[in-house]
Amino acid sequence: MTHLSHSPAQTQSIAAEFAQTLRGGECLALEGDLGAGKTQFVRGLVAGLGGDVRAVSSPTYVLLNVYNTGRLTVYHLDAYRVSGAEDFEAIGFSELLEQGGVVVVEWASRAKELLPADHAAVRIDVIGRRERRIQIGEAF
Repeated sequence: MTHLSHSPAQTQSIAAEFAQTLRGGECLALEGDLGAGKTQFVRGLVAGLGGDVRAVSSPTYVLLNVYNTGRLTVYHLDAYRVSGAEDFEAIGFSELLEQGGVVVVEWASRAKELLPADHAAVRIDVIGRRERRIQIGEAF
């Protein structure tokens, strides 16, 4: 499924709509260049699940942020600065996958050996100053 976004608000709206399909237990692998809108997408997911978007921030330096939305817990990870999959293993990544929430990994290709086979892939490409192509589909 491919969407075009013309603003951060529209990216959040696309993600909020996608969030309505989530039931718990999903792992989402986010990919895209710096500034593409990965964290904006997570804000939309959290909003779509009933959470506070103001609580969402990039976990680049802390590795993991947890958002309780009232419907599902969102575990937001960032693999940008990890030195390898062992960094995710050290914080209990496999246990997060078993919590019944939604595990979202930015820069997921850096820890792809840990992703479950049935993860969903979200690719955000910059196609203009404010335009983004958001592809949501099967695992990569």
